[in-house]
Amino acid sequence: MPAEVTGFVGRAAELVQVRALLADARLVTLVGPGGVGKSRVALRAAADTGPRFADGVRFVQLSALHDRELLPAAVAGLLGLTEQPGREPIDLLVEYLRHRQVLLLLDTCEHLLDGCAMLADVLLREAPMCTVLATSRQPLDVPGEHAVPLAPLPPEDAVELFGQRAANVRPGFRVTDANRPSVERLCTRLDGMPLAIELATVRLRALPAEQLAELLESRFRVLTVGRRPSASDPSARHRTLRAAIDWSHELCTPGERLLWARLSVFAGPFDVAAAEAVCGDRELPAEEILDQLIGLVDKSVLLRVDEPAPGGADGVLVRYRLLDTLREYGAERLADADGARRAAERRHAAHFFGLARDFQEGLLADDQVARFAELQGCLPDVRAALERSFAGDGADVTAGLGAAAGLWPLWITSGMIGEGRAWVRRGLEAARAAALPEGPETAWALVFGGLLTVYQAEIEAALEMFRRARALAEELGDELMYGYAVGYEGGMLRFLGQDADGRALLAEARAVAQRVPGMLHKVMFAFQTSYTCAVLGDLAEAEALSEEALELLARCPGERILAGQVRMVRSFLAWSGGDREAAVRETRDALAASVATGEAVAAAHGLEMMAGAAAEAGRWERAAWLLGAAGEVWELVGAPAIGAPPFLELRGRTEEAARGGLGDDPFERLYREGGRLDRARAIELALADAERPAGPSVPAQRRPEGALTRREREVAALVARGMTNREIAERLVISKRTADAHVEHILGKLGFSSRTEITGYWTR
Repeated sequence: MPAEVTGFVGRAAELVQVRALLADARLVTLVGPGGVGKSRVALRAAADTGPRFADGVRFVQLSALHDRELLPAAVAGLLGLTEQPGREPIDLLVEYLRHRQVLLLLDTCEHLLDGCAMLADVLLREAPMCTVLATSRQPLDVPGEHAVPLAPLPPEDAVELFGQRAANVRPGFRVTDANRPSVERLCTRLDGMPLAIELATVRLRALPAEQLAELLESRFRVLTVGRRPSASDPSARHRTLRAAIDWSHELCTPGERLLWARLSVFAGPFDVAAAEAVCGDRELPAEEILDQLIGLVDKSVLLRVDEPAPGGADGVLVRYRLLDTLREYGAERLADADGARRAAERRHAAHFFGLARDFQEGLLADDQVARFAELQGCLPDVRAALERSFAGDGADVTAGLGAAAGLWPLWITSGMIGEGRAWVRRGLEAARAAALPEGPETAWALVFGGLLTVYQAEIEAALEMFRRARALAEELGDELMYGYAVGYEGGMLRFLGQDADGRALLAEARAVAQRVPGMLHKVMFAFQTSYTCAVLGDLAEAEALSEEALELLARCPGERILAGQVRMVRSFLAWSGGDREAAVRETRDALAASVATGEAVAAAHGLEMMAGAAAEAGRWERAAWLLGAAGEVWELVGAPAIGAPPFLELRGRTEEAARGGLGDDPFERLYREGGRLDRARAIELALADAERPAGPSVPAQRRPEGALTRREREVAALVARGMTNREIAERLVISKRTADAHVEHILGKLGFSSRTEITGYWTR
């Protein structure tokens, strides 16, 4: 949830009421006019009651979404879920929330009232453990809803809020006996509306409280024509707030007003560079925008939001955001200017599509992690730009289609594969509807849309896309595009059993990769072909190709995304070859790389591989929760183990062993506990060799020697003599794989993590 950046004042009675309702009710809606503080109260109530919900609080900010048809998909995406083949987003949401004790905070529902009501109604009926807390300017009107009207602040709280915010504007300001009557009169005229009070305090820089009250009184007397708001007249509250915003708008310089209007095209927080790129032109030069931004911050129109620097770097990232009410006001002002909104929206799209293009083209750069984090932070604006582009004319559609395809590293790495497919599909449909000629953007959309389709295990659908891309690449004469398309087509043919044809196309793709300058496509060919070979059982070829990919990546020391996935392939190869130690070592490297970016596929595979090692060692509890943690990630990706049979078989064997060792009920309990872990926390515990998912690393209970079988005691004695697993296998005339398993079992039974501990134990 977003952090509070200013002090919280009053609302004690409302918080008590909301907390009490959330203990029993399934749907609570905070209702009130814009600027009354609904979001602040909801966030504070959610923070207070969050510990009651085993699976936590999920905050869904809806102000940037404007199409109610996209609501279920957007909420699913904000929860980390993505579209899956043949399933409606609402069904995916219900399945995800059905067995989770979650508080879902839907903020700013009024512009999507019907959609939010439908969603809440379905969740109340189908997800019995989910509770919904909503904020809206009017109730959702759903059976079971408990609407809590949020009134403006009472006089004492309004005065306290004014005093706090005024002290931010004029350090040292206090409400005293001398100025209290003026402050009270001012807060009364502002009707106790928190946003209006915050906007008014800005004028204290130029006027004392007494003069400010007089000026405000005379102005509002004209604006409201003598009408006083009443508790039963919400429109009057709106007039009060509107008058306060109008007054703040007039306080701004012409440049600040223009910037305020143009900033309304942003869907989320933005930095200075983005503001300059999107809002700057001849009328408002980019070099003047920083001064105008500072002016809007000083006038409380913009909020400054300090965020951790992306990618774990030192320092903070300074960003800004408009409150929803002030964004709406700015959008109205921007719409008044002929063509101004469309021009600003196109500059907005160009900026964020440019970030996406730069990230793809520089995917192997040393600052990959920081740039990936930056792009993730821009997702609300990337989505807004895509939505506007596909609703625009031919040039807009073409730009959006290229961006949707070019974002493939983001879609895959973040586990948003279904969302990526949906955007590519929308772009192709928009291009067809506009009768646009098929150009490079279409071909790349088919290539990378097909790749996303592979990740969701729809091989034949992907094959058709690759074939279309191949034909279009030949027509366009683009050799790099042709290499990608023919390589993926060859891989799909091999998956479908057409081995000779597939190998021929892969050989052609390798020739292109070697011939065309550049690094990324060479790494992609080696890595993804090694994955194909691993799945098909061509272990030697997969080993050589994965080694080739690692050699290429060694020239890119800052790269993490592909390195984690290559390590994942190598861990499976080591496992399949019977070298358990190498498999666990490669898995650890894959998981460590995935943590840097939150990469999903390598993380899920790695957690499952750790679960398999734990099961072989008889550590059933560890295997169960690791499987649950992996299963949670696969839910986000959309296809367990990407549908690859060898990985599915490993998962099945691990689950069967852990279930058999624990029993169904304990297994299910631990599986659910693992699924509730944050992904980074699950990886942390996996790497720390934790036996259970709760708390810090918990070593397995150390059992006496009698827990070892006769054969395991023989193996332990040979380990203590310094023998390798292969030497032990030769001495006992068993396979190396069996020796590996015995050593893992000994480590698990005795609660050890290294062979050195076995040696010390046996010596004692």
